[in-house]
Amino acid sequence: MVGKANMYTYGNMARFLCSDAKKEATVCSSERIRTGFYFLLGDEYMSGTILIKNIRAVDAVKDTITDVFISDGIIAGVGNIPGADADTVIDGTNLVLMPSLFDMHVHFRDPGFTHKEDILTGCSAALAGGVTGVLAMPNTNPPCDNPETVRYIIEKAQGTGVDVYPVGCITGGMKGNGLNDYEALKEAGCICISDDGRPVENAEMMRRALELSNENGLLVASHCEDLSIISGGIMNKGEVSEKLGVKGMDRASEDYITAREIILASSVNARIHICHVSTEGSTAIIRFAKSRGIKVTCETAPHYFMLTDKLLEKRDADYRMNPPLRTDEDVRAIINGIKDGTIDCIITDHAPHSAEEKAVFEKAPNGVVGLETSFAAALTALYHTGEVSLNRIAELMCVNPRKILGLEIPAVEVGKTADLMIADIGRKWTVDPEKLHSKSHNTVFKGVTLTGKPLVTISKGIIRYDER
Repeated sequence: MVGKANMYTYGNMARFLCSDAKKEATVCSSERIRTGFYFLLGDEYMSGTILIKNIRAVDAVKDTITDVFISDGIIAGVGNIPGADADTVIDGTNLVLMPSLFDMHVHFRDPGFTHKEDILTGCSAALAGGVTGVLAMPNTNPPCDNPETVRYIIEKAQGTGVDVYPVGCITGGMKGNGLNDYEALKEAGCICISDDGRPVENAEMMRRALELSNENGLLVASHCEDLSIISGGIMNKGEVSEKLGVKGMDRASEDYITAREIILASSVNARIHICHVSTEGSTAIIRFAKSRGIKVTCETAPHYFMLTDKLLEKRDADYRMNPPLRTDEDVRAIINGIKDGTIDCIITDHAPHSAEEKAVFEKAPNGVVGLETSFAAALTALYHTGEVSLNRIAELMCVNPRKILGLEIPAVEVGKTADLMIADIGRKWTVDPEKLHSKSHNTVFKGVTLTGKPLVTISKGIIRYDER
């Protein structure tokens, strides 16, 4: 960080000036608790042109050492730029420049559950994780099943530096009793619909939703879970659940609805996106469907390719999410699915809950935060182990989510929007939940040392986050 920094907050939030780094950290930390959102910018980083020198630029196809010049929110030059006059010059030696991440599965809890998270704190966490675009799931209060709530979310996110795309509900109130007005939701700003957090239990209703979404150009994202099979389970059904004496969640629940959604989508020639894939079975089903030309895409989260249900032996609800942590065999299957292209995206399923809500293992709600750890986790488990290249990481976290949603495809190329992230991919750091920007600290990576960290996040040519 530069010595003197401005802390900008939104709405009626005040502006603070900090004279030195220590005071800056103390004041900004207390202010984050009070207001729920902040980010730091050096005066010279607010706007204007940016020159990044001697950086390793990586996107889905590129991996080269170069200079990058940014002007008016656009990448204006890539190559050897020795004489460029820029307002801000960044030495990129030993650092990596990539398109910023897009997380197509987050829960910002706003409106209605803002004690867990709100749009501003969610965007703050996103920027700290190198993320400048998100799909915000609809299980808010009220649920995002109407144009008014869609517009509220979009308007509240303006000025944060993060493009927040509200996901509309498939069914009214996510209750499964009737379909929403998809044309109205799209007109208000939705590009995707889902009842995430719950499945659409009625197969014919889901088939009709797929048909109508196809007509309206909306992506359907499915939470694949059969509630009758789950029947109150709270973790993966297997040896660990039996050892703990708690009801398990049978993998058949996920596998069955994954297959159902693919069959229904195929029957009406519609697209289907399978959320948070966690099992070997679902991965195999999706792989087969893709081989048959069915329009299916899918996502997974870092905890599904890094961790197993053995962590639940601690009886710590911070390791509970839905779908749950599975087995070593599932972890290997997810990694293989990432490597062979079966799995399209890495997301977080960022789902904040308060410490009080997570206190009792058997009664706690499912969900973990992940926006600030996802890139580091992917590097640690996939890149630094030699499983995938940085280009593939860029595909999974930067390119494919935007491609699936019909958004601008990012690349480190002249003419592209300057939504970028600078990272130190070799930096080792230990996750301290109390230092996360989210209101909630329920992370599965608490105390875990990861390798790789976003340092600078640039949104539309403006540095929105900087911890160099």
